[in-house]
Order: sequence, then C-alpha cells, then structure tokens
Amino acid sequence: MSNFTPSQTFSQFGLIFGAVVWGLIWYPYRLLEEAGITGIQSSLLTYGFALLAGIVVFARHWREVRHIPKEAFWIAIAAGWTNLSYVLAVLEGEVMRVLLLFYLAPLWTLILARFLLHEKPGRPGYVVMLLSLLGMLTMLWQPGSWPLPQNWAEWIALSAGFGFASTNVMTRWAGHVSLQAKSFAVWIGVFVIAGVFMLVQHPHGALPSISSIHWGMMLLMGLALAATTWLVQLGVTNTPANKAAVIFMFELVVAAVSSYWLAGEELSPREWIGGLMIIGAALYSGKMEEKK
Repeated sequence: MSNFTPSQTFSQFGLIFGAVVWGLIWYPYRLLEEAGITGIQSSLLTYGFALLAGIVVFARHWREVRHIPKEAFWIAIAAGWTNLSYVLAVLEGEVMRVLLLFYLAPLWTLILARFLLHEKPGRPGYVVMLLSLLGMLTMLWQPGSWPLPQNWAEWIALSAGFGFASTNVMTRWAGHVSLQAKSFAVWIGVFVIAGVFMLVQHPHGALPSISSIHWGMMLLMGLALAATTWLVQLGVTNTPANKAAVIFMFELVVAAVSSYWLAGEELSPREWIGGLMIIGAALYSGKMEEKK
C-alpha cells in the first residue's frame, strides 16, 4: 500500500513539472531570439503574461504583497535576477554548462545562510562546498588558462545560481509569507528588472514587429512559467528536501537530451566528471536539509 497522500503526489508532480519546463524553456526562447526578439524583451513579455495570469487566479492575495514590502522586495530582486539571468545565459551559452554552473547554488546557499541566517554549515556543509568547488574547477579547467567561466554567459549562469540561492534564503527568512505572495514577488521581479534593462537598451521602449504566432508562443510560455512558479513553491514546501533535490536533478536530464537533439550540444568526459561532482554536492545538500 502506498503511503503517498494526494497532496504529496501533487507536490512532487509540481517539482517534476517545473524540472521539465526549466529543462526545455531555453528552446522557445532561442526561437524567439531568432525571430528578432531579444532575451530581455521576451522575458519582459512572457513574465508579463505570467503576472497577468497570477492577478486573475490569485487576485485576493495581491494585497498580501503590499503588506510585506520588505520581504516581497528582496524576494522579487533575487528571484527576478535569477530567472532573467538564466534565460540570458541559456540563449548565449551551452545549455548543460549553464545549468551545471547554475547548480552551484547549494554552495552559495550555505555561505549566505551562514552570514544572513547565522546557520553554521558544519562538517557536511564543508563537504558540499569542497565538492562543488572541485566540480566547478574540473568542468572549467582548460590547458594553459585559469579554470574560470569562458564567456559572459557562463558568468551570468554563476550569478543566476547565486540569485537562486539568495531566493532560497530570502524565502526561508519570509517563512510566514504565502505561496501565492511569493509567486507574485517572482513574477513582478522578473517583469520589473527586465523592464529596466529594456529601457536602458532601448530608451524609446520600441518592440520589434512580432507575429501572431510569436505572441501566442509567448502567451503559452507565460502561462507555463506562471504554473511552474506556483507549483515549484508548493512542491518545495511540501516535499522533503532530499526528495526535492533528487527530483530537481531531472531538469538536467531533460536539458541534456533536449540540447543534444535540438542544438547538437554535448559535454566532454571531463565536463561530465565535474558536472557529476556538482550534482553530488546538490544531492548531499538536500540530505543536509532533511536532517535539519
């Protein structure tokens, strides 16, 4: 007899759904860029649709965001940059390298939690840090050069992982805030930050000519992102951390298969070894959270 309750099953479905969406979302964003819609413009529009969907579905929770300005503001900043920088990174970089650099987030989470939440990492935490750093150095190592990100897309991927870690820490700090309010903060954050970047790049705010097909694509992407944001928040809240960490790894499987078949991208053996170290650190960090 299975001991899963419907809520547990639905929560884990939410995590799987989020892993699939984030493992595939790079491809429609690349199609939009090929159509002349930049990553910043497409992020602004897709998250604009996500925000509109959230306002319709969770209208009564809108007031809650206004009553928690400090918490909502910091979650919006961290999550907004995380989502926008992830999109920009997968547009310009190799999908799997970007994702593996993003999955250094547990390293940054431990560091931020130490200084912001005063949580000591302990011996297991130092193991996660060491394994993460070794994985990153192995993956980035090149003969005759320092093991650093090779281009700005990989630097942005690192910053996206740091933003994701910041979002996790901020979410724990704002534990009393509802899932809907946190989701609103994410959508608003991406929309506002993308809007600021767009105004800097395009002071007159002009959008390129967009076909009805691409408008429809961005609408569907916005709805998928809205659902993903809420479902992942629900899943993380109701799923043990070690199980959530394993489920999140499915994103890497989806990204590896899709980037190989759709873009012809593949990792070298050395990059796989470094990537497996990073994955191992992420999985072990999930077990640490479960023990807490």
